Amino acid sequence: MHEGDADTRAERSGPLRKAGDGIAEGPGWARQACTGPTERSGEQATELMEAVVSRENLLAAHRRVLRNRGAPGVDGMRVEDLLPFCRRHWRDIREQLLSGTYRPQPVRKVEIPKPGGGVRMLGIPTVLDRLIQQALLQVLTPLFDPTFSEHSYGFRPGRSAHDAVLAARRHMAAGHRWVVDMDLEKFFDRVNHDVLMSRVRRRVKDKRVLRVINRYLQAGMMEGGVVSPRTEGTPQGGPLSPLLSNILLDELDRELERRGHRFCRYADDCNVYVRSRVAGERVLASLERFLHQKLRLKVNRTKSAVARPWERKFLGYSVTWHQMPRLKVSAESVKRFKSALRPLFRAGRGRRIGTVIRDLVPKLRGWVAYFRLAEVKGLFETLDRWIRRKLRVLLWRQWKHWKTRIKELIRRGLPVRRAVYAATRGRGPWWQAGSPAMNQAVPTAAFRRHGLIRLLAEHQRLQCLV
Repeated sequence: MHEGDADTRAERSGPLRKAGDGIAEGPGWARQACTGPTERSGEQATELMEAVVSRENLLAAHRRVLRNRGAPGVDGMRVEDLLPFCRRHWRDIREQLLSGTYRPQPVRKVEIPKPGGGVRMLGIPTVLDRLIQQALLQVLTPLFDPTFSEHSYGFRPGRSAHDAVLAARRHMAAGHRWVVDMDLEKFFDRVNHDVLMSRVRRRVKDKRVLRVINRYLQAGMMEGGVVSPRTEGTPQGGPLSPLLSNILLDELDRELERRGHRFCRYADDCNVYVRSRVAGERVLASLERFLHQKLRLKVNRTKSAVARPWERKFLGYSVTWHQMPRLKVSAESVKRFKSALRPLFRAGRGRRIGTVIRDLVPKLRGWVAYFRLAEVKGLFETLDRWIRRKLRVLLWRQWKHWKTRIKELIRRGLPVRRAVYAATRGRGPWWQAGSPAMNQAVPTAAFRRHGLIRLLAEHQRLQCLV
């Protein structure tokens, strides 16, 4: 009898019961994961691996991996294939985790462009390793998160980038109108494994958990079919990396608190607020020494600076110079937003305008939702005009020939003489899209009928919900 036939019968033996948001709880891998007690506290946590492989914890981890989707790792397995795979192999994987012999697969190297230039390296674990990392994260977060600083906001339950931005504004309003904007050079690529693991050991006493975390840190990185070993860094891409970064940088938070500084940290993005430039230069120099000596991290001096808050950005936001600063979208965020939309406009030259708008609207909603705290609203109206003009450019290009342009302008209500004059002026598409003729022929209401939202109106709607 083939193993696959037995598996098929086992999967079909009786209906699957749905758990929570609809993930199946069947007779397979999840039931095998049932273990004893999961209670743990502080340094007494010596049986964490039993909690990691518990049935409830694994089902929650599986739901999260499914929700996050993500690309396959080096083995090519998709998230949809994870449950059938675990039904066949989970018993062996669980035994390896409990005995401390489990070895992760290498991560797949992916490079994505950074907004400020250069590339950011991601390490994509296999789907199975993402499941195990998520299960570890869910057990370790209650152990570590309550001990973290109240000034740390990144990748923590119940905290967000918006909380960090509002806290930063409070520091400025209190009179700390100079900022030490500190950038850590290639932080996720330069994490020292020994330093990090020494911090993890302070609260985790289960050697099996320590061993598997260390193996995830040292898992090789595959590029072009070749696996290269890693001696430092915790590549972004796995569920566990954000927690490990917070564990390491918590020592920086404690040092800043010990010195009495006002600061906000979101992952490796840290701003310290002081009252003068001299104080800021002194703080930056002393923190540079501290990070190098204690955590083996390097401050990027070219990207770090002591400046006025309105000259810098923090998590995409900037502020005005007023005594009570007002939040606004930073110029760099606007530039990045336009760059993200341009490919959509270029791809729309051979498509219906309604289809282009349908693809555009989710990006507009997501962007304005993130910047809903902005109090300087003129920018949203400016961007609305820019988006409508880009759509008119698209229409003008689609019409191509001057005869077609005359026909379309007349069909949209322009007098014949004016349509002929507008279509034969010899100006470029961008100029024509901003002309009175095109604004009259293709008014804002025409785009609204296709479902285009106004950023300003959406911003006002979101502010009413706060």
